[in-house]
Amino acid sequence: MKINQIYVNLPVKDVQKTKEFWTQLGFSVNDQMSNEKSVCVVMKEGQIYVMFLTEESFRTFSERPVPNGDTTQVLVAISLDSRAEVDQVVNTALENGATQHEEPQDYGWMYHNSFWDINGHGWNVMFADSSQMPAE
Repeated sequence: MKINQIYVNLPVKDVQKTKEFWTQLGFSVNDQMSNEKSVCVVMKEGQIYVMFLTEESFRTFSERPVPNGDTTQVLVAISLDSRAEVDQVVNTALENGATQHEEPQDYGWMYHNSFWDINGHGWNVMFADSSQMPAE
């Protein structure tokens, strides 16, 4: 089996603030898939999207309760092309209301940094050069 596209659905309190946050980080929005109840952030055109849905709209997809802001259901990891891009995205997120998740980790061949976005969702942002990965 081969997956063609990935859509991650996450609940938010304010769609407009969420849209502004992610566009400030440099991501685009698919306006055709966005409305007053949701914003579709393009992580990789044609392949990876995050649908940020109002909590009310999110509830129509699941009978389970929306977690409150002090719980974690999922951490989303994204990979970028360089360590500099990782720090740029995380620093921009922090400047726009996100909070640091954990201190940056540098393993030589892999580097990651992370943040909690303005809605409390966890994002691990990483760069890895698998050609430099240790054999063991």
